[in-house]
Amino acid sequence: MIKRVSHFSLFVIDQEAALKFYTEKLGCSLSVDTYRGDFRWTTVIFPGAPETEIILVPIKKGPLFDQKTADALADLVRQGTFGAAVFYTENIHATYLELSEKGVHFLQEPEEINLGIEALFEDNSGNWFSLLQPK
Repeated sequence: MIKRVSHFSLFVIDQEAALKFYTEKLGCSLSVDTYRGDFRWTTVIFPGAPETEIILVPIKKGPLFDQKTADALADLVRQGTFGAAVFYTENIHATYLELSEKGVHFLQEPEEINLGIEALFEDNSGNWFSLLQPK
């Protein structure tokens, strides 16, 4: 039986720039940074949640993608096609302010929804996320 998600992949345009965004702007910590053959395996974790690692997967020609696929996927990510995750916060207004001051681009300011209060932001690749303070 599946118990939980331990890792999830996030496609990024530039792995090093994404690592900087997630650690410096979102407050993640580097968990793993190693190579598996030609693939750089880089993961980050949020404070207090080491059981879930985000794998920063570079979109480039290599072991995962041929050039045509890499180009198509990179275009889709840049266009903001993918909503990648919902991030939980206990105080959305404070978190919104903190992230805004760090230069995180919000697509939607905090607003009441049926699940609580939600804001939407994007990373430096174009992936967008829900920031949620549940009811």
